[in-house]
Amino acid sequence: MTQSVSGGEASSELSTDGNAYLLTWDGTTWRDAVRLRQGHVTTIGRSTNNRVVLQDDSCSRNHCELFFNDGEWRLRDLGSRNGTLVQDRRVSGDVPLATGDIISIGECRLGFTISLGGTLPAPQGASLSADRATSPTQTAVKPSEPVPSILHSARIPEFLSAGDARKERSAELARLYRLGLEMGASESRQKLTDVVLASLTRETVAGISAILLSREGADARPAPSDLVLSGWHSQRDLPYRRVSDNLSRVVLSRREAILARDVPDDRQLSVFDSLGEMKALSVICAPIQTADRVLGLIHLYSSNPDNPLDRDDLEFTLAVAGQLALALHSLQQRDKLQTGLAKVRSANEVLRSQLSQERSLIGDTTGMKELRERLELIAETDANVLIRGESGCGKELIARSIHEKSPRHDGPFVCINCAALNESLLESELFGHEKGAFTGAVDRKPGRFEQADGGTLFLDEVGEMSPAIQAKFLRVLEGYPFERIGGRKPIQVNVRIVAATNRDLEEAVEDGDFRKDLYFRLQVAEITAPPLRDRKDDIELLAKSFLYRFVQKTGRVITGFTEEAMQKLRDYHWPGNVRELQNTIERTVILCRNEVVRGSDIQLSGLSQRPAPTASTKELSADYRELSLADIEQEHILKTLEHTAWNKSRSAQILGIERSTLDRKLKRFHVPRPLTD
Repeated sequence: MTQSVSGGEASSELSTDGNAYLLTWDGTTWRDAVRLRQGHVTTIGRSTNNRVVLQDDSCSRNHCELFFNDGEWRLRDLGSRNGTLVQDRRVSGDVPLATGDIISIGECRLGFTISLGGTLPAPQGASLSADRATSPTQTAVKPSEPVPSILHSARIPEFLSAGDARKERSAELARLYRLGLEMGASESRQKLTDVVLASLTRETVAGISAILLSREGADARPAPSDLVLSGWHSQRDLPYRRVSDNLSRVVLSRREAILARDVPDDRQLSVFDSLGEMKALSVICAPIQTADRVLGLIHLYSSNPDNPLDRDDLEFTLAVAGQLALALHSLQQRDKLQTGLAKVRSANEVLRSQLSQERSLIGDTTGMKELRERLELIAETDANVLIRGESGCGKELIARSIHEKSPRHDGPFVCINCAALNESLLESELFGHEKGAFTGAVDRKPGRFEQADGGTLFLDEVGEMSPAIQAKFLRVLEGYPFERIGGRKPIQVNVRIVAATNRDLEEAVEDGDFRKDLYFRLQVAEITAPPLRDRKDDIELLAKSFLYRFVQKTGRVITGFTEEAMQKLRDYHWPGNVRELQNTIERTVILCRNEVVRGSDIQLSGLSQRPAPTASTKELSADYRELSLADIEQEHILKTLEHTAWNKSRSAQILGIERSTLDRKLKRFHVPRPLTD
């Protein structure tokens, strides 16, 4: 993909080969190129002893010269009669040149550039008559002029045709194989062009070889004017002259490579040096094409009458053109992917930044400061973490903060709620399944462990795992591989576990509902999220933060809270913690019709409304007994068993627990089944 070249670039930014170039304008496009070498003075004038000869009455015999000095290219007018213009300014003395500068001599326009990889801007109001330049330009071919004699044309090399297995082709195929390796190692279009030109010079009899590529935005079937010189190689350091537009049109329309001879009379195909000694006697023009578009042309010239370009050269050039098309297409696809990847990375960074701001831990109370300090210490390690706290306290937010501050922050952060799925679904979600492992498994599905490989797996409500899942989960925590459901291939992952629960795991361990070894595996590092009622000084900060966020999302014009509204928020006990506060502020922003939130705009949950004691409740309070929840649970279970005549299956169904859970509780209660008479 070419980049536009604009004026103003310092000429000291040299090309990779240290040279610069002069391009000529033919009225529609920049065509021919003359290489400027450091240490050599390039003269321009009407006399034939100049390096570049211009046939223009306004041009003096020795008009101007270009040379390299003190790290930059300079132009010097040689006392010409009509003067030399650079960027429409008359030259006086030595003038430094920059890429994109346009040199005007009479009606001729020459463009200066340090690289052929760019495209010079068109001269403003300029029209170069090509027949005014003897070297490097010649008279443009009119559409009515005949095309030179075409000896051969081909779409694919003969040695790729079916049945052609001649042994003499092995050397040619070996050269193409070597070229393919070199092209595959090229990381830029310019490097690719250099590799191909070197091969064409080495393997053919061409005196000049060149590659023209379609400019950005051109049609799939480009016109000759859409082609831009990407590079050329000359064995005698001669200027490059573009092939006839008529011949190019034939090649582009037929999509065939052409070998033509007897071209000295075709002025556009003739290539002259400064003395007019060199003439192109044969030329090859081959399309660089994929299945659906033409990417450019390869040009080869030969001036040796005793060794002209032949059918073998055409075959080799056509094969090289095919390889070059594939390599160019691969580079274009790679550039698109890199551009797309850069955009995605940029968008990802923006989203990460936004999420980080939205999900930051807000609070200045002592408890929040201690929590952040503890979080920083834990995050830099790779230890498993257990987060405790009531629902709505921000346990997932703490887990995300640990991940983002850890060395795994570039890896995935995967969440799963263990209480939301039954045992079979949770196992499938955690460990994945193979196609056909069970009814409905129509495809292979990687589990959350695989998805979190190299990152963090957050398990919410981890205390709700069934004993069977706990056993398999523990084995993975101990470093053993696992298998997908229905699979046999062991899978090893590198995952950090962050678990959260609002359940008393110690009691669950005593009850036999949670494995003791799993408990110790998870409780390597522990963080407790304080409830909102214990940090009421943070309510104002949180409320303002939520207000700003929802105002931005909804577009409402709300500037803040009245003191009455803020006091109402402080006085509420927030049983749903920070999540309830967030939902309350969102509801307030949606329903508020004022620029400032008033107390009447805030609708709090009905959970705060506790009914006053009635006569019936007072009567019930007379029968109150001081019993713990464990005692009440035991009493209720035993009454249920008595009601069902100790039918454990029926009792477990009434209690809403598993039969095995009922047995464990009875074992803990040390209550045997009563003997029957």
